[in-house]
Amino acid sequence: MTTETSLDTIPQIIAPTETALSQIKRILEQEGLSDQAVRVGISERSPTGFSYQLEFCDQSEKTEADTVLEHGDLVFLIDTESIEDLRGTSLDYVDTGFSAGFKFDNPNKPKLMQNPIAVRVQEVIKERINPGVASHGGNVTLLDVRDGTAYVRLGGGCQGCGHADDTVKQGIETMIREAVPEVHTVLDVTDHAAGENPYYQG
Repeated sequence: MTTETSLDTIPQIIAPTETALSQIKRILEQEGLSDQAVRVGISERSPTGFSYQLEFCDQSEKTEADTVLEHGDLVFLIDTESIEDLRGTSLDYVDTGFSAGFKFDNPNKPKLMQNPIAVRVQEVIKERINPGVASHGGNVTLLDVRDGTAYVRLGGGCQGCGHADDTVKQGIETMIREAVPEVHTVLDVTDHAAGENPYYQG
């Protein structure tokens, strides 16, 4: 059964700022979509983070799996699967002058990112490793950190590359071990032939 309540009474799920609300209203008015609802949710989950959904839809598209939040004349729809991972999230609209968009500030983290060692490994991958492999169209994704071993997957231009093993051993592993001494091994679990992962079981 669809749940309906006031957004003001449950800020623990998602709390839009006045700036975000004003921007949503402006968009709806400009596009002539005043009768539309705002669908908010988590569109994708990875071991290291969430991707978010914010789009407009007809209010008639709400389903029994949606929680309906009302804020004045704005209606938000949140699917059941997203609620717990969104709880406590702030929704803002940020315009830096160079880019603008809605920003989710979510206190919740995937299970892997609750591990402080994994957080440090992810910082190395994000800030040092991925900018380097991006020049070759590649990317590195952290899947897990267990017992001193970091499990990674190589994607993009790195997948299927004949030098992937050298990239891991001489580049990725070296940088991670130097920055995070608790990690002694980095394993590439990518299936470079099939593009799938038969080796790693999460």
